Amino acid sequence: MNNCKPCRHSTITRTVLEEQTSNSSRRNLLAGICALGVGGIVTDGRLWSQIGSARGLDLHHHFGSPRWIKKVVEVKRQGWQQFQDFSPAKAIDTMDKAGVSTSFLSVTEPGVWFGDDFSKEQQDAISMARDLNDYGARMVADHKGRFGLFAVLPLPDIDASLKEIAYAFDTLKAQGVGLLTSYGYRWLGDASFAPVFEELNRRGAVLYSHPTDAPCCHNLLPNVSPGTIEWNTDTSRAIFSVINDGTPAAPVQSIASKYPRIQFVWSHAGGTLTALAGRFFGGANSADNLAKPVQPNSRLFHLRRFYYDTAQSSNPINMQALKSFVGASQIVFGSDYPYSTIADNANALRKCGFTDAELRGIYRENAIRILPNY
Repeated sequence: MNNCKPCRHSTITRTVLEEQTSNSSRRNLLAGICALGVGGIVTDGRLWSQIGSARGLDLHHHFGSPRWIKKVVEVKRQGWQQFQDFSPAKAIDTMDKAGVSTSFLSVTEPGVWFGDDFSKEQQDAISMARDLNDYGARMVADHKGRFGLFAVLPLPDIDASLKEIAYAFDTLKAQGVGLLTSYGYRWLGDASFAPVFEELNRRGAVLYSHPTDAPCCHNLLPNVSPGTIEWNTDTSRAIFSVINDGTPAAPVQSIASKYPRIQFVWSHAGGTLTALAGRFFGGANSADNLAKPVQPNSRLFHLRRFYYDTAQSSNPINMQALKSFVGASQIVFGSDYPYSTIADNANALRKCGFTDAELRGIYRENAIRILPNY
């Protein structure tokens, strides 16, 4: 582009130019970047190394066992094409191109059952969860340091899920669990899930959540896939179900308050969370109210202690809204691999208005608080 100027590039790019090039070479490099346009991409992790974050952590990274992939291809659930040639080697290759050292594996929608009637698939779902967890654990073992496992649970079967938690954490050494936002017509805050939350709270577990579409909402709008609107909406439903403390006239203890040791990580920047902030707080989201000290165990308290990944949300609108609401310290990197390349997500973050320090936090340091072994 002829109108490309140094000031239009991110702070990180300016830092790289200032520290590594002379005035002459800087002009040549800028000319090369301008030839690529503002969307020019660095795909080998070197850019992240300039801000001290060459060992990124990806908290939104999908996987599938051969058995699960075969089933997904058979039913042709949305996104099945991306899994036809899935392999750990290909995942590591795309991680290397973005400077990601470790990706945490989780299953995407529809999870371990593929219809709307769990009773018809219950035993297959229980078996599928074990198959996925064993396969994920082999990926972790075969590629030391490159993967972690967010274990799959066969919800809504409580007893089977408790058994899988024990197996995943005690035998497979999983780093957390990966749950869907809803199971049938039950969202994560449903009272029936209490025994699972009690056990996860006892273990101080990381709970990563990925959206799905509930039976009500598979095809609400004609010719519109659930991923366009419904998945982000279901994320907001799940978040509210977890922080719901009733009404002033009928208060209840929310799931988030009752189980404070669980570390929640929500996908896609919290879905439609920022757009619903006023609804969540009954109009109490004015600048003055948001600037006040947060009351312990309030809805805002929990929303500001949760974590939110960047997957499919690495744009200035989503990121700046989320930063103003919960703070950059609660944002973690997520790629949504294999539905999106990791490098594309990493590079898009450079154009979202974050400082170098905030980018270091997003790419690695924020996640270390809940995953200290990495």
